[in-house]
Amino acid sequence: MPEITAAMVKALRDRTGLPMMECKQALMETGGDPEAAIEWLRKAGRKLMAGRRDRETSAGRIVVYVDPTTRVGAMLELFCETAPVANNEQFIALATDLVQQLACGPGADSPQSLLAQPSPSDATRKLEEIFEEVNNRIREVFRIGRMLRWEGVVAGYAHHDGTVGVLLAAEGGDPLIAKDICMHIAAMRPQVVSREDLDPQVVEKEREVFTEQTRAEGRPEHIIPKIVENRLRSFFAEVCLLEQPFVKGSSDKETVGEVAKKAGLKIRNFVRWVLGKE
Repeated sequence: MPEITAAMVKALRDRTGLPMMECKQALMETGGDPEAAIEWLRKAGRKLMAGRRDRETSAGRIVVYVDPTTRVGAMLELFCETAPVANNEQFIALATDLVQQLACGPGADSPQSLLAQPSPSDATRKLEEIFEEVNNRIREVFRIGRMLRWEGVVAGYAHHDGTVGVLLAAEGGDPLIAKDICMHIAAMRPQVVSREDLDPQVVEKEREVFTEQTRAEGRPEHIIPKIVENRLRSFFAEVCLLEQPFVKGSSDKETVGEVAKKAGLKIRNFVRWVLGKE
Protein backbone atom coordinates (compact mmCIF):
# COMPACT_ATOMS: atom_id res chain seq x y z
CA MET A 1 0.00 0.00 0.00
CA PRO A 2 1.41 3.42 -0.91
CA GLU A 3 2.20 5.84 1.86
CA ILE A 4 -0.74 8.11 2.71
CA THR A 5 0.86 11.52 3.01
CA ALA A 6 -0.48 14.63 4.68
CA ALA A 7 -0.58 16.31 1.26
CA MET A 8 -2.82 13.54 -0.10
CA VAL A 9 -5.16 13.84 2.86
CA LYS A 10 -5.31 17.64 2.53
CA ALA A 11 -6.01 17.42 -1.21
CA LEU A 12 -8.92 15.05 -0.57
CA ARG A 13 -10.24 17.26 2.21
CA ASP A 14 -10.11 20.29 -0.11
CA ARG A 15 -12.17 18.38 -2.68
CA THR A 16 -14.76 16.97 -0.29
CA GLY A 17 -14.88 19.40 2.63
CA LEU A 18 -14.89 16.45 5.03
CA PRO A 19 -12.78 16.02 8.20
CA MET A 20 -9.10 15.12 7.81
CA MET A 21 -9.42 11.83 9.72
CA GLU A 22 -12.26 10.65 7.50
CA CYS A 23 -10.29 11.57 4.40
CA LYS A 24 -7.24 9.70 5.70
CA GLN A 25 -9.33 6.61 6.46
CA ALA A 26 -10.87 6.72 2.98
CA LEU A 27 -7.43 6.87 1.35
CA MET A 28 -6.21 4.00 3.50
CA GLU A 29 -9.24 1.90 2.58
CA THR A 30 -8.76 2.55 -1.15
CA GLY A 31 -5.00 2.24 -1.45
CA GLY A 32 -4.44 5.96 -1.88
CA ASP A 33 -6.69 6.30 -4.94
CA PRO A 34 -8.39 9.72 -4.56
CA GLU A 35 -11.30 8.94 -6.91
CA ALA A 36 -12.01 5.66 -5.16
CA ALA A 37 -11.68 7.46 -1.82
CA ILE A 38 -14.34 9.98 -2.85
CA GLU A 39 -16.71 7.15 -3.72
CA TRP A 40 -15.89 5.45 -0.42
CA LEU A 41 -16.72 8.66 1.44
CA ARG A 42 -19.96 9.04 -0.52
CA LYS A 43 -21.09 5.53 0.42
CA ALA A 44 -20.07 6.05 4.05
CA GLY A 45 -22.07 9.30 4.07
CA ARG A 46 -25.16 7.56 2.69
CA LYS A 47 -24.91 4.91 5.38
CA LEU A 48 -24.47 7.50 8.12
CA MET A 49 -27.43 9.62 6.96
CA ALA A 50 -29.64 6.55 6.51
CA GLY A 51 -29.46 6.06 10.27
CA ARG A 52 -30.67 9.62 10.88
CA ARG A 53 -33.74 9.72 8.64
CA ASP A 54 -36.14 9.84 11.59
CA ARG A 55 -34.75 13.16 12.81
CA GLU A 56 -37.08 16.15 12.75
CA THR A 57 -36.61 18.54 9.82
CA SER A 58 -38.54 21.64 10.85
CA ALA A 59 -36.01 24.26 9.71
CA GLY A 60 -35.17 25.12 6.12
CA ARG A 61 -36.08 27.69 3.51
CA ILE A 62 -38.41 28.48 0.63
CA VAL A 63 -36.71 29.45 -2.62
CA VAL A 64 -38.23 31.07 -5.71
CA TYR A 65 -37.01 31.37 -9.30
CA VAL A 66 -38.66 33.07 -12.30
CA ASP A 67 -37.24 32.72 -15.80
CA PRO A 68 -37.64 36.19 -17.39
CA THR A 69 -37.63 34.75 -20.92
CA THR A 70 -40.09 31.86 -20.67
CA ARG A 71 -42.05 33.38 -17.75
CA VAL A 72 -42.02 30.05 -15.99
CA GLY A 73 -41.69 30.33 -12.24
CA ALA A 74 -41.02 27.77 -9.54
CA MET A 75 -41.12 27.63 -5.76
CA LEU A 76 -39.66 24.91 -3.57
CA GLU A 77 -39.19 24.06 0.10
CA LEU A 78 -35.92 22.52 1.25
CA PHE A 79 -35.89 21.37 4.87
CA CYS A 80 -33.06 20.70 7.29
CA GLU A 81 -32.76 20.19 11.04
CA THR A 82 -31.55 23.55 12.36
CA ALA A 83 -31.80 27.27 11.57
CA PRO A 84 -28.01 27.80 11.20
CA VAL A 85 -27.90 25.23 8.41
CA ALA A 86 -30.88 26.89 6.69
CA ASN A 87 -28.65 29.97 6.39
CA ASN A 88 -25.56 28.02 5.32
CA GLU A 89 -24.22 29.18 1.93
CA GLN A 90 -23.91 25.63 0.59
CA PHE A 91 -27.45 24.78 1.66
CA ILE A 92 -28.79 27.94 0.00
CA ALA A 93 -26.84 27.20 -3.19
CA LEU A 94 -28.30 23.68 -3.27
CA ALA A 95 -31.83 25.02 -2.81
CA THR A 96 -31.23 27.57 -5.59
CA ASP A 97 -29.99 24.85 -7.93
CA LEU A 98 -33.08 22.76 -7.24
CA VAL A 99 -35.63 25.53 -7.83
CA GLN A 100 -33.88 26.82 -10.96
CA GLN A 101 -33.89 23.36 -12.51
CA LEU A 102 -37.54 22.92 -11.54
CA ALA A 103 -38.38 26.13 -13.42
CA CYS A 104 -36.10 25.78 -16.43
CA GLY A 105 -36.06 22.02 -16.88
CA PRO A 106 -38.85 19.67 -18.01
CA GLY A 107 -40.56 19.87 -14.63
CA ALA A 108 -40.81 17.21 -11.93
CA ASP A 109 -43.66 15.45 -10.19
CA SER A 110 -41.59 14.26 -7.23
CA PRO A 111 -38.34 15.08 -5.42
CA GLN A 112 -36.81 11.92 -6.88
CA SER A 113 -37.56 12.95 -10.47
CA LEU A 114 -36.09 16.40 -9.82
CA LEU A 115 -32.93 15.00 -8.24
CA ALA A 116 -32.42 12.77 -11.29
CA GLN A 117 -32.01 15.85 -13.50
CA PRO A 118 -28.76 17.73 -14.24
CA SER A 119 -27.67 20.64 -12.07
CA PRO A 120 -28.06 24.07 -13.73
CA SER A 121 -24.81 25.16 -12.07
CA ASP A 122 -22.88 22.11 -13.36
CA ALA A 123 -24.50 20.25 -16.25
CA THR A 124 -21.98 17.40 -15.90
CA ARG A 125 -23.49 16.38 -12.56
CA LYS A 126 -26.95 15.36 -11.42
CA LEU A 127 -28.69 17.23 -8.65
CA GLU A 128 -28.74 14.03 -6.61
CA GLU A 129 -24.94 13.96 -6.54
CA ILE A 130 -24.71 17.56 -5.37
CA PHE A 131 -27.50 16.96 -2.85
CA GLU A 132 -25.60 14.03 -1.34
CA GLU A 133 -22.31 15.92 -1.39
CA VAL A 134 -23.67 18.91 0.54
CA ASN A 135 -25.62 16.57 2.82
CA ASN A 136 -22.44 14.63 3.60
CA ARG A 137 -20.52 17.80 4.42
CA ILE A 138 -23.16 19.31 6.71
CA ARG A 139 -24.35 16.05 8.27
CA GLU A 140 -27.97 17.08 8.81
CA VAL A 141 -31.02 15.43 7.28
CA PHE A 142 -32.29 17.29 4.20
CA ARG A 143 -35.79 16.89 2.80
CA ILE A 144 -37.47 18.41 -0.25
CA GLY A 145 -40.99 19.54 0.64
CA ARG A 146 -43.55 21.20 -1.63
CA MET A 147 -42.68 21.94 -5.24
CA LEU A 148 -44.63 24.22 -7.58
CA ARG A 149 -44.04 25.14 -11.23
CA TRP A 150 -46.21 27.78 -12.93
CA GLU A 151 -46.31 29.29 -16.40
CA GLY A 152 -47.23 32.92 -17.04
CA VAL A 153 -45.40 34.11 -13.93
CA VAL A 154 -44.20 37.71 -13.89
CA ALA A 155 -42.57 37.88 -10.49
CA GLY A 156 -41.65 35.99 -7.36
CA TYR A 157 -40.36 36.82 -3.93
CA ALA A 158 -38.81 34.93 -1.04
CA HIS A 159 -38.33 36.57 2.35
CA HIS A 160 -34.67 37.03 3.32
CA ASP A 161 -34.84 34.25 5.92
CA GLY A 162 -36.62 31.86 3.55
CA THR A 163 -39.73 31.49 5.67
CA VAL A 164 -42.20 33.02 3.18
CA GLY A 165 -42.40 32.76 -0.61
CA VAL A 166 -44.72 34.17 -3.28
CA LEU A 167 -45.32 33.60 -6.99
CA LEU A 168 -47.47 36.01 -9.00
CA ALA A 169 -49.15 35.01 -12.28
CA ALA A 170 -50.20 38.00 -14.36
CA GLU A 171 -50.24 39.59 -17.80
CA GLY A 172 -48.26 42.64 -18.89
CA GLY A 173 -47.09 45.28 -16.49
CA ASP A 174 -43.85 46.50 -14.98
CA PRO A 175 -41.71 43.70 -13.47
CA LEU A 176 -40.61 46.01 -10.65
CA ILE A 177 -44.21 46.77 -9.70
CA ALA A 178 -45.00 43.04 -9.88
CA LYS A 179 -42.12 42.33 -7.51
CA ASP A 180 -43.41 44.98 -5.10
CA ILE A 181 -46.86 43.35 -5.20
CA CYS A 182 -45.24 40.01 -4.35
CA MET A 183 -43.66 41.64 -1.31
CA HIS A 184 -47.07 43.09 -0.42
CA ILE A 185 -48.63 39.61 -0.63
CA ALA A 186 -45.91 38.19 1.62
CA ALA A 187 -46.57 40.87 4.26
CA MET A 188 -50.35 41.31 4.07
CA ARG A 189 -51.49 37.68 3.52
CA PRO A 190 -54.46 38.15 1.15
CA GLN A 191 -56.59 35.06 0.55
CA VAL A 192 -57.81 35.66 -3.03
CA VAL A 193 -57.19 38.05 -5.92
CA SER A 194 -60.65 39.68 -5.96
CA ARG A 195 -64.01 39.43 -4.21
CA GLU A 196 -65.32 37.40 -7.17
CA ASP A 197 -62.93 34.63 -6.13
CA LEU A 198 -64.49 34.29 -2.69
CA ASP A 199 -66.92 31.50 -1.94
CA PRO A 200 -70.41 33.11 -2.04
CA GLN A 201 -71.34 31.16 1.08
CA VAL A 202 -68.43 32.75 2.94
CA VAL A 203 -69.56 36.22 1.88
CA GLU A 204 -73.14 35.51 2.89
CA LYS A 205 -72.00 34.22 6.28
CA GLU A 206 -70.03 37.42 6.87
CA ARG A 207 -73.10 39.45 5.86
CA GLU A 208 -75.22 37.59 8.40
CA VAL A 209 -72.67 38.10 11.16
CA PHE A 210 -72.36 41.82 10.42
CA THR A 211 -76.14 42.18 10.30
CA GLU A 212 -76.57 40.57 13.72
CA GLN A 213 -73.71 42.63 15.18
CA THR A 214 -75.19 45.86 13.83
CA ARG A 215 -78.68 45.01 15.08
CA ALA A 216 -77.25 44.14 18.52
CA GLU A 217 -75.70 47.62 18.64
CA GLY A 218 -79.23 49.06 18.54
CA ARG A 219 -78.90 50.73 15.16
CA PRO A 220 -82.13 51.77 13.38
CA GLU A 221 -83.38 48.98 11.14
CA HIS A 222 -83.50 51.11 8.01
CA ILE A 223 -79.74 51.94 8.11
CA ILE A 224 -78.53 48.45 8.96
CA PRO A 225 -78.06 47.38 5.29
CA LYS A 226 -75.81 50.40 4.60
CA ILE A 227 -73.68 49.76 7.69
CA VAL A 228 -73.38 46.08 6.77
CA GLU A 229 -72.20 46.96 3.26
CA ASN A 230 -69.53 49.27 4.71
CA ARG A 231 -68.33 46.49 6.99
CA LEU A 232 -68.28 44.06 4.10
CA ARG A 233 -66.06 46.48 2.19
CA SER A 234 -63.64 46.39 5.10
CA PHE A 235 -63.77 42.59 5.02
CA PHE A 236 -63.00 42.57 1.28
CA ALA A 237 -60.11 44.98 1.84
CA GLU A 238 -58.69 42.52 4.35
CA VAL A 239 -58.85 39.30 2.30
CA CYS A 240 -58.90 40.42 -1.38
CA LEU A 241 -55.54 41.40 -2.88
CA LEU A 242 -56.89 43.99 -5.32
CA GLU A 243 -58.79 45.82 -2.57
CA GLN A 244 -55.99 45.91 -0.01
CA PRO A 245 -54.23 49.26 0.56
CA PHE A 246 -50.87 48.88 -1.17
CA VAL A 247 -48.03 48.83 1.36
CA LYS A 248 -45.87 50.98 -0.92
CA GLY A 249 -48.72 53.13 -2.22
CA SER A 250 -48.61 56.91 -2.55
CA SER A 251 -51.40 57.16 0.04
CA ASP A 252 -53.15 54.98 2.60
CA LYS A 253 -56.13 54.66 0.26
CA GLU A 254 -54.29 53.56 -2.91
CA THR A 255 -55.13 49.90 -3.47
CA VAL A 256 -53.15 47.12 -5.08
CA GLY A 257 -55.77 47.02 -7.84
CA GLU A 258 -55.25 50.71 -8.63
CA VAL A 259 -51.47 50.32 -8.68
CA ALA A 260 -51.69 47.27 -10.94
CA LYS A 261 -54.07 49.02 -13.33
CA LYS A 262 -51.77 52.05 -13.65
CA ALA A 263 -48.87 49.72 -14.41
CA GLY A 264 -50.84 47.75 -17.01
CA LEU A 265 -50.65 44.63 -14.88
CA LYS A 266 -53.55 42.18 -14.94
CA ILE A 267 -53.21 39.86 -11.94
CA ARG A 268 -54.53 36.36 -12.59
CA ASN A 269 -53.42 34.44 -9.52
CA PHE A 270 -50.88 34.21 -6.75
CA VAL A 271 -49.63 31.65 -4.27
CA ARG A 272 -48.15 32.40 -0.87
CA TRP A 273 -46.28 29.78 1.14
CA VAL A 274 -45.14 29.79 4.73
CA LEU A 275 -42.35 27.31 5.47
CA GLY A 276 -43.78 24.01 6.67
CA LYS A 277 -47.42 25.18 6.58
CA GLU A 278 -49.71 23.78 3.91
